[in-house]
Amino acid sequence: MRALSVTELLQRVTGGDRDAEAELAPVVQAELYRLARSKLRNERIDHTLQPTALVNEVYLKLFSQKKVTWRNRSHFYKAAAANMRRILVDYARNRNAAKRKGIRVSLEDALIVAEEQCELVEQLDDALQRLAQLNERQSRIVEMHFFGGQTFVEIAKALHCSLRTAKREWEKARGFLYGELFEDDDQKPDG
Repeated sequence: MRALSVTELLQRVTGGDRDAEAELAPVVQAELYRLARSKLRNERIDHTLQPTALVNEVYLKLFSQKKVTWRNRSHFYKAAAANMRRILVDYARNRNAAKRKGIRVSLEDALIVAEEQCELVEQLDDALQRLAQLNERQSRIVEMHFFGGQTFVEIAKALHCSLRTAKREWEKARGFLYGELFEDDDQKPDG
């Protein structure tokens, strides 16, 4: 008997099959853990937000939603990326609420949720919300790539566009976000 694909398992879960959910959990949790670990790689050892906790929270959010119809693997990981983003931003906001200081780092480092970078994650979320108002697809591409760890091939497939379009939209979104996050030319990172 062949193993079912993630898409087949998701469709069975959508249909209410609890056995499929149990079978799906280790498959998607492994991928979610890989993504979370890569996002939190540079954290302090004693940091309170660990990859396992992030994965568990994302997983619970995804499967506690009622009446979600999972279309396919890409749809699931797109939702996972959005939830991971919300969790990281909420964490940053909570850590930053008592202490506000302006720290600027490169956009690539923005998702390393270290104590001194919490404000930038909050600023990134605000900038992504502004970008979404201007161009929803560009915002989704940033969300899927940064927060979901998806490749441009996966993003293009999920958004039903060409790979070239996904990469072009990524560059435009990146330029917009740099402008939003690094208003002063002195604070813009090189490259």
